[in-house]
Amino acid sequence: MTEKNLRTHLRSVAVAATVALGGFAITACTTTPPHAAQPAVVVNRTSVDSQVDATLARLYTAVPGSRDMVQRAAGVLVFPAVVGGSFIVGAEHGQGALRVGGRSVDYYSTTSGSIGFQAGAQSKAVIYVFNSADALKKFRASEGWNAGVDGTVAIGTVGANGMVDTQTAQQPVTSFVLTNAGLEAGVSVQGSKITRIK
Repeated sequence: MTEKNLRTHLRSVAVAATVALGGFAITACTTTPPHAAQPAVVVNRTSVDSQVDATLARLYTAVPGSRDMVQRAAGVLVFPAVVGGSFIVGAEHGQGALRVGGRSVDYYSTTSGSIGFQAGAQSKAVIYVFNSADALKKFRASEGWNAGVDGTVAIGTVGANGMVDTQTAQQPVTSFVLTNAGLEAGVSVQGSKITRIK
């Protein structure tokens, strides 16, 4: 076997091993019996509420006009730290609070999956603004809400004047994603699963 053929063969073996490991990881995630008891999720409400306050303050600074939008909204769901990252099959997870009338009424967890290389753990804040009472009612009545499936979620944008775009505020549900650098424009939250913590 020539050196070139050997390199090609080793590369093929490496790709096959990577695919096999990825498939194993996916399979391992689905082997839990459907009726197995799930561990209770614990949420430190005081800590989450404090982080929600800080996240909303960051949103108001990063996106002019967002404070008025949130105050007019039927409700706002804030996940201060959605953390994720892995080699091939990744997952993101975070806890947050739903605020109605300026106070926390329920606590939620969010999870989403991704495929592809992600270097190290990454954290972002995700905010859902329920601009209509009907959208909020459907969300609260659901047993598990999937963004983009159970409700369309518009990506929050900033207009040419630097303020929240007027079309953004007219959508039933709008999302904003914040990183340490500020608003992460154009990021979709489609496929995120949100579940109330009981």
